[in-house]
Amino acid sequence: MIENILYPILAISGLSLIFGALLGFSSKKFAVHVDPKVKDIVNILPGVNCGGCGFPGCSIFAEAVAKEEASYKGCPAGGATAAFKIAETMGINATASSRKTALIKCHGIDSNVKRNYAYDGPKSCIAASQLAAGGNKSCTYSCIGLASCKNICPFDAIKIIDSIAVVDKNKCTACGKCISVCPKKLIEIVPFDSKVHILCNSRDKARAVKINCRAGCIGCTLCQKACADEAITIADNIASIDYKKCTSCMKCINVCPSRAINVI
Repeated sequence: MIENILYPILAISGLSLIFGALLGFSSKKFAVHVDPKVKDIVNILPGVNCGGCGFPGCSIFAEAVAKEEASYKGCPAGGATAAFKIAETMGINATASSRKTALIKCHGIDSNVKRNYAYDGPKSCIAASQLAAGGNKSCTYSCIGLASCKNICPFDAIKIIDSIAVVDKNKCTACGKCISVCPKKLIEIVPFDSKVHILCNSRDKARAVKINCRAGCIGCTLCQKACADEAITIADNIASIDYKKCTSCMKCINVCPSRAINVI
């Protein structure tokens, strides 16, 4: 009678020992080696998984850096501080990189543009852009102002002020998440220290711009002619600034007839 109970217990115990040994062997045999640098780099990163580095998350970026498949400067959210710490972890000499920020190229506030109709739909810039004229503002290039960029920003660096999005440079990390949700393609990454900006993205000709927005660039070339540093060019009816050449002399601002050029 005892044997009927004892033998099954011994058999099960024996099988447990065998399976345990096999699992232990397998865990060592097929273990994935993790570079200790990856953990160190992950601890340095801000951990917001914003995607500004071009990778799905901080841990994936850390693995790429450890394998030297990505630059130690690749985390815009961490900035120069994180870059130097990562370089130290990797045992390489770090070089300084200039800070950047997002810029919303629009000054389509309520006093500058008109409303073609009342919008009463989803609070989404993409949804509103699918309607007539690409939104209810008179300028089809204007910021819709329904906060899609604000809502996606993990750093609370964007506010909606007077119906347009405005970036707080001191909070912005230039992660670029806002760029992906702007249907008007108004957002670009610019040097943090740059002061002079053209807050317009309209490609319309001067007559249409004057009708649609009081602060739109009319492509008059006056700013281009006034710039002694050749930092401004005109293409597709709109001026653009080469920030590498711009010295912030402000001459362009003084001659702009539509106030499309601003200091931020």
